[in-house]
Amino acid sequence: MMTSPISSLLVANRGEIAVRIFRTARDLGLATVAVHSDPDADALHVRAADAAVRLPGAAPADTYLRGDLIIKAALAAGADAVHPGYGFLSENADFARQVQDSGLTWIGPPPEAIEAMASKTRAKDLMRAAGVPLLDPVDPAAATPADLPLLLKAAAGGGGRGMRVVRDLDALEEALHAASAEAASAFGDGEVFAEPYVERGRHVEVQILADAHGTVWALGTRDCSLQRRHQKVIEEAPAPGLPDTLRERLHTAAVAAARAVCYRGAGTVEFLVTADGRPYFLEMNTRLQVEHPVTEAVFGLDLVALQLRVAEGAALPPSPPQPTGHAVEARLYAEDPAQDWRPQTGVLHTLDIPGRVRVDTGFTGGDTVGVHYDPMLAKVVAHAPTRAEAVRALAHALAGARIHGLTTNRELLVGSLRHPDFTAGQLDTGFYDRHLTTLTKAAPDAGTAALAAALAEAAPTPDAPLAARLGGWRNLRSQPQTRRYTTAGTEYEVQYHPVDHPGVRVLAAERHLVTLEVDGIRRMFHVKRNSNNTEIYVDSPLGSHTFTPVPRFPDPQDRTEPGSLLAPMPGTVVRVAEGLTPGTAVTAGQPLLWLEAMKMEHRILAPASGTLTALHAVTGQQVEFGALLAVVQEEPLS
Repeated sequence: MMTSPISSLLVANRGEIAVRIFRTARDLGLATVAVHSDPDADALHVRAADAAVRLPGAAPADTYLRGDLIIKAALAAGADAVHPGYGFLSENADFARQVQDSGLTWIGPPPEAIEAMASKTRAKDLMRAAGVPLLDPVDPAAATPADLPLLLKAAAGGGGRGMRVVRDLDALEEALHAASAEAASAFGDGEVFAEPYVERGRHVEVQILADAHGTVWALGTRDCSLQRRHQKVIEEAPAPGLPDTLRERLHTAAVAAARAVCYRGAGTVEFLVTADGRPYFLEMNTRLQVEHPVTEAVFGLDLVALQLRVAEGAALPPSPPQPTGHAVEARLYAEDPAQDWRPQTGVLHTLDIPGRVRVDTGFTGGDTVGVHYDPMLAKVVAHAPTRAEAVRALAHALAGARIHGLTTNRELLVGSLRHPDFTAGQLDTGFYDRHLTTLTKAAPDAGTAALAAALAEAAPTPDAPLAARLGGWRNLRSQPQTRRYTTAGTEYEVQYHPVDHPGVRVLAAERHLVTLEVDGIRRMFHVKRNSNNTEIYVDSPLGSHTFTPVPRFPDPQDRTEPGSLLAPMPGTVVRVAEGLTPGTAVTAGQPLLWLEAMKMEHRILAPASGTLTALHAVTGQQVEFGALLAVVQEEPLS
């Protein structure tokens, strides 16, 4: 099979994956074309391309999911190929056909292969016929206590959407309804199936690459067991601790899966591996995976370049290069793990990740993280001769990063990489179920960091010449200065003198750098304010903190009625609890509303037991951050 050489490439995606594909395209001498929604008009992927075409609107359904507009954009810009990235239309067989029917080269597998794997239930039938090991399905209508726990999954799903774990038969009907509703909303298909839920299983996958000449590569294994809400957080290659016989079995099954659908291009076959080492097929992703950089690092390959060459008809060598070393990737999200993984929006003032690591990102300092898309800021990848070295390098780079403007999962990532279970390779999908509380505890140096913030605020500035030197301050112990800050829901009151404090010596204090000797150990604290001085960022080797100064006289208008449920982020109300009306009795922790934002569904819970006195939210309603959704009047104490 030979096709015309590609000269100009449109990427039907956004963010870091579009930037990453453009990087390879430039290296290959290809012209690049971006598409963008209105909120993305000045996004990094647009700035990185040679040309860009607007997709009018903001919501994905009006922009990045409009295949007709994307094909029109490619033709108008003179592109001769379309790369779908991941997400959006990357696994849409109809879009792949439309691209080809328009005379454009599709950088992906044949539409028939996408279609064959699009439904997890149909895909499992194909895999069973190909001899790939599978979990036996469970009929929810006939489920018994012996079948528990069950995992409900959307047949057309991905990314953790439409998934529920059921441990009680009494909860099965409601879970089926919720999973089906979420699947229908996310994928336009409410089909849900059930299978046994494997406790403490590992998520292991095999990267494949196939050409049109019969060659299929199995590019090692990846472990993606550390997940939140069934979405991956930390990935690595090769998967640690697997016996050689199991690796070979996984490679063989992945190649069989690819051959069963006449696959071409890059794809991933995902498996669940039980604690006793039995593998079971989960699904096949007919696209490039988010975590592909760890495989690239270990094999010394550029998978995007190989995708392009395969699409042009080139043949792969008979076997891939030999892998070397170990690679680990962490997904840096704008989210708060301590608050039910709540996504964050706003201006990203600083994104600076040091060290010898690979950083794939769709943002730079000053960019805005909006509400319409996934909150991933970057993928950070370390590669080293051994797993221990790679893990250590990645943790060190993230610990030293300066990320200002948004709450992120950075501290969680560092804590995860340094956790004894992780460093020992004891991995399974229940990692965060067991360790999240410990990993999200407030950093012990918050009080000292608050002191550094206060000292920096009081430090001399060019317009304060009378206090040009720290030594010019007077140390009046009877009249300390006071500052109050909040961070991560905790308020700190700092009473400080410019020179010394119990257990702390002030060695230097400038507007952007404070040096303290704490219990005999010298520490440097880097301090930065955002442009409107509403937040102060303090970074040190011990951790990073964002402090919000507390006004001396709070605005009375900031108060809200007790029991008010406010929208924690902009989003869409996708469900209201059945039968919920004003006057309904509710119990503490009961889900009342479901809000969808940034590709995730968030439950709004009753803050206390009592009576719902007001309900302002309806299904389908768009709400802004802080909007009043409902009010619960707490039951008086008896």
